[in-house]
Amino acid sequence: MDSRKRVYSILKSVPEGKVTTYKELANAAGVHQRTVAAYMKTNNDPVGIPCFKVIMSDGKIGGYGVMGPKVKEEMLVSHGVEVVNGKVPEKYIHRF
Repeated sequence: MDSRKRVYSILKSVPEGKVTTYKELANAAGVHQRTVAAYMKTNNDPVGIPCFKVIMSDGKIGGYGVMGPKVKEEMLVSHGVEVVNGKVPEKYIHRF
């Protein structure tokens, strides 16, 4: 399995109501955090591969391509993740 497929597969295992960080996902997949960021940015299947569930290590939700952070926040909230002042509380972060 190539690294992109491995990253996407691991991301899809994040439970509903949880998010992960670029660092957590990178460590689980054995790739660099920037590689994860590049894969999220070039995700052609945002419905099947929930890239909105990947946040920064400090809890900030970050951007969401051309749709922006407001849309990302709305998606997180609609999936049961609390966002407070642009950050996701630790209790919602899934660790592999």
